[in-house]
Amino acid sequence: MPTSVTEGRNQPQRVTPKLRHALLTIATASLVFSPIDALAQATTDSTRISELERQIEAVSRELERLDLGADVVQADSSAYGFGPAASKVYQIESGVSIGGYGEFLYENYSTERENGQASGALDKHDALRAIIYLGYKFNDRFIFNSEIEIEHAKEIYLEFAYLDYNLSDNFGLRGGMLLAPLGLVNELHEPPIFLGSERAITEQRIIPTTWRENGFGAFGGSDTFSWRLYAMNSLNGANFGAKGVRGGRQKGYKALAEDFGIAGRLDYTGTPGLLVGLSTYTGGTAHNREIDGRKVDGRLTIWDAHLDYRTGGFWLRGLIASATIGDAARLNSLAGNAGDDGVGEEMGGWYVQAGYDILRNTTASHELIPYIGFERVNTQQAVPMGFSIDPSMDLSLTTIGAAWRPLPQISLKMDYQIHSNEASTGVNQWNVNLGWLF
Repeated sequence: MPTSVTEGRNQPQRVTPKLRHALLTIATASLVFSPIDALAQATTDSTRISELERQIEAVSRELERLDLGADVVQADSSAYGFGPAASKVYQIESGVSIGGYGEFLYENYSTERENGQASGALDKHDALRAIIYLGYKFNDRFIFNSEIEIEHAKEIYLEFAYLDYNLSDNFGLRGGMLLAPLGLVNELHEPPIFLGSERAITEQRIIPTTWRENGFGAFGGSDTFSWRLYAMNSLNGANFGAKGVRGGRQKGYKALAEDFGIAGRLDYTGTPGLLVGLSTYTGGTAHNREIDGRKVDGRLTIWDAHLDYRTGGFWLRGLIASATIGDAARLNSLAGNAGDDGVGEEMGGWYVQAGYDILRNTTASHELIPYIGFERVNTQQAVPMGFSIDPSMDLSLTTIGAAWRPLPQISLKMDYQIHSNEASTGVNQWNVNLGWLF
């Protein structure tokens, strides 16, 4: 069931050609007959003519809007695990749905590392993402939804594309390119709906957001719970490294499918403003590759617990995630990793973020949300025998900033991040993020 993130709006009703003709006839008659009788009596009736003309123009514009966009809805509620803009296709009666989001990111780096040495980091201003959601609702049973993404102003990706078959209001089947249903950001990654100018590092290195693979599965829920269960082609373990499993994403492109993974998620949504749940993934990642005549398994298992709670102006988000990799030494051999470049056998991370809308109890229609966040990530908690630990992979991050939301669909976020790691090579930075969804 759709979950409102702002106050819901009624969908406009379709105006039939017969009703359109009747309205225009009435308005035209008022203009043609009444003013003609009155024109001879007083010149002031020209004002009435102008007013009637204005009313006809307004009626015409409204009729055109309703005829051409009877299924236009606001991006103001989430459905089936997707963000507000990605969920628009579920709210229309039928036909085409178009939505999107985007963000620009400015990063200003410190000239020094935490150990006092020169950082050498150059400031960047990136057209980070520009997204179009394109969907089509055939009927109440069959729905197509897709996300086409332009990253860094030049790279074009298919982020997801799937077909739903809804057997009932609470159960459906889904197939195509799917978002792995893990964490808080992988499915809900539209900038105005999360705190921080950048996505959490835990949800990049351990849950490799944005993580999508080809697969099929089922989804469902009620007003109290929602769930998703997918079988997806697995990650490619030969591309894992010291920074985690992110390099193993195959992104749907001629993906190796000798190994499949199972991804599942269960969320409680019975309390307004609260999302809390668990998700997990497991699957082999070597795709029948062999070393010394023996098949490599490279089983990856990820789990996370997550919470997003908004009430009375307060906003609290948190996540803890862990991953284990079997046969990590042999996966490193496949990847050609050595020394401290290898993927770890165990990795983990967590973060917590809190904010409060200081305009909540004023007459302002805007939101101004100061926030603070803490994060700890280590992608090499344990490494296989013969490999060493890179202390820079054990890092912590403190973020202090604020988000201005003049509308729920628009955000301007600015924050300062304090980076620290066990190698003392962290580089602090200022960030500014302009984001939107529609």
